[in-house]
Amino acid sequence: MSQIHFIGAGQMTEAIIRAALKREAVNPDAITLSDIDSERVATLNARYGLSNTQALPDALAAADYIVIGVRPQDDIPGVAQLINQHASPGATVVSIIAGVTLARLASLLGENRPVARIIPNTLTDTGLGYSGVAFNAHVDSAPLMPFLESFGKVMLLEERLIDTFTGFAVAGVNYVYYFAEALADAGVLAGLTRAQSTQVVWENLVGAVSMLKLSGCHPRQLMDINNSPAGVGINGLYELNKSDFAAGLQSSVLAAVRRTTELSGQ
Repeated sequence: MSQIHFIGAGQMTEAIIRAALKREAVNPDAITLSDIDSERVATLNARYGLSNTQALPDALAAADYIVIGVRPQDDIPGVAQLINQHASPGATVVSIIAGVTLARLASLLGENRPVARIIPNTLTDTGLGYSGVAFNAHVDSAPLMPFLESFGKVMLLEERLIDTFTGFAVAGVNYVYYFAEALADAGVLAGLTRAQSTQVVWENLVGAVSMLKLSGCHPRQLMDINNSPAGVGINGLYELNKSDFAAGLQSSVLAAVRRTTELSGQ
């Protein structure tokens, strides 16, 4: 299996490692870590049985893939300098740094360096949800994809859509959580226990998505099937329509996309 070095041992790095190990996309002894916080590295090494504790220069030299998991405000030029000094010219850099473009990475790492830019989702433990990925022209994607797909599904994008993807897809799970909470509260308000209401909401969410996938129908078609004339369901939808729920949701997505674009420009 490929050797992978992670620069930055934060929460997303841990989530990726946990998912990749769970799905056997990488062996524990093929992962190395570096971070300014040596205690964090020691914690992850112990927690996930990562036995390869090579020093940073050796770890970079041996790596087939180098995942940069630092913050946008960190010393990215310094990280790039380390990679240029020690890594193989053919090693692929996988950047999960928000807002840092392929062009900027190329300016730091060299025009011929294979670079993949990925925006991971936060559903890594489930294997669901999409991560948005853009490759430069030098990436050999076939051997890289099993690793990327180990912590979620992958949607290949033109890089110009990365900010939109971040504000819509990655932030989008927030709206599902928010809706689940509000709908469960509605069940309690109507008289069900919290446990009863929560169980119903979870099954309705999973079941509704399954129906959409199985049927291939537009959501409106399934709503029409579910609602009889002057019935219970259509009366409930009437009140929801009056609340501007759809417009509020769409405005929230556009606000998240705007903020992502602002952060990318900083």
